[in-house]
Amino acid sequence: MTERPPQRIPNRQLAALIAEAGFSNAGLARRVDQLGLEHGLDLRYDKTSVTRWLRGQQPRGTTPALIAEVFTRRLGRRLSAQDLGLDACAPVYAGLEFAATPEEAVEIVGGLWRKDSGSHAELRKIAFTPAGLVVPSRDWLIGRADERVGRGDPTPGTGPGGPRVPVQGGTGVPRQRTADRITERGPGQRVSSGDIAALRSVGELFRTIDNAYGGGHARQALVRYLEHEAEPMLRGTYGEVTGRRLFGAVADLTRLAGWTSYDIAAHGLAQRYFVQALRLAQAAGDRAYGSYVLVTMSRQAVYLGHGREAVQLTRVAQQGLGPAAPPVVQSLLHAVEARGHGVLGEARACTASLVRAERALESARPGDEVPYWARFFDEAQLADELGHCYRDLQQYRPAIQHAERSLQLRPHGLARSRLFCRVVLATARLGLGELDQACALGAEAALQASEMRSVRAVEYVRDFERRLEPYREAAAVRTYRERVAALG
Repeated sequence: MTERPPQRIPNRQLAALIAEAGFSNAGLARRVDQLGLEHGLDLRYDKTSVTRWLRGQQPRGTTPALIAEVFTRRLGRRLSAQDLGLDACAPVYAGLEFAATPEEAVEIVGGLWRKDSGSHAELRKIAFTPAGLVVPSRDWLIGRADERVGRGDPTPGTGPGGPRVPVQGGTGVPRQRTADRITERGPGQRVSSGDIAALRSVGELFRTIDNAYGGGHARQALVRYLEHEAEPMLRGTYGEVTGRRLFGAVADLTRLAGWTSYDIAAHGLAQRYFVQALRLAQAAGDRAYGSYVLVTMSRQAVYLGHGREAVQLTRVAQQGLGPAAPPVVQSLLHAVEARGHGVLGEARACTASLVRAERALESARPGDEVPYWARFFDEAQLADELGHCYRDLQQYRPAIQHAERSLQLRPHGLARSRLFCRVVLATARLGLGELDQACALGAEAALQASEMRSVRAVEYVRDFERRLEPYREAAAVRTYRERVAALG
């Protein structure tokens, strides 16, 4: 006697949510397919597929997470695959959530670190989604600082019923330091000022490697450091002042993990790191650093050709930070907004943003207090932004002028940035018909790219080569190709 296959149990949770959302079976299938397209997935579900899910069949792969996201968007509350009676999987939206509490933020970002440091290669293949920028940037803009981030047994009077620790706007360092005394050791390690200093030093080390050799050289080591060192600290014992400093330092390392992921073209993963860095910055009470994370997200959007989203992100950063920001920070925000307008071909808006950036930087004074993360933004960096913008607007003479100035001023340790600027200069020379000079510059950039682990560096060179195609029979181009071929 043959055994009957196990009978599936109808999925009443899914049925109830379909009714609440007002979806037809065909309508739900269509929305799942559309969301899949945002992630580069070619899904072909239909009303019959939904009928099978309602009868108890479990969709495979990332589909449960997509279905949950469809209902989240429709109903305005976060729903998981389990809430729909579906099996959990590696969700494509994991990491795009802007956590409601610091504790939830630690859970989300810790999960990202563990998956990324393991063998979850699919995490690095997840596509960037412009739609995933809207909710985090909005929640950061309208969100309030977390009242409490400390863990353990703080000094009496500093708990939920005691006085709130004030946070100094833009620095992430509270004025009141008595809240940082711990009378008894709580669960987990006790975090010290030395621990936070170590986190900051590690950030500087990895930044130096990234700037000189590309994100692919030490990215994995950085992620493992976050998993094995930073996460235990976040789950340790600390008071309010130390806690906010800790969240700030981890936010910086998480943004850097996103930056190195972006540099190797793991764009969906980078996007998730940036969102979580934004949330950690909020826990730190550091509004200014949150604006810098948004600027970083805008840069990624520019690189991927999403100019409108890039402009919106910089404007959210400007609105959230306000007019009291140091001139250097204001210049940075305006310059990155200009990059978005440049991608869109909006010459007037781009020029207006560049003028604001130049005026802001000119108003900076040597004694001004500048956040550590904005100190890189100087005349060389602004000239680089100007060169990129004018290149995008096909205004090649000013592009050459500013790119050459940037290369004159920029330190050689910033090798990848110099490579980008050299390609901009080569492209502008090509635009003016100066083929020999363009090819010589392009060959220098190709040599540099061959010595880095940076997909962005390679893509800059490839973009230049695509522009060379109309001149492929010219002697200078043939020589260029021979030199590049010799690099292997």
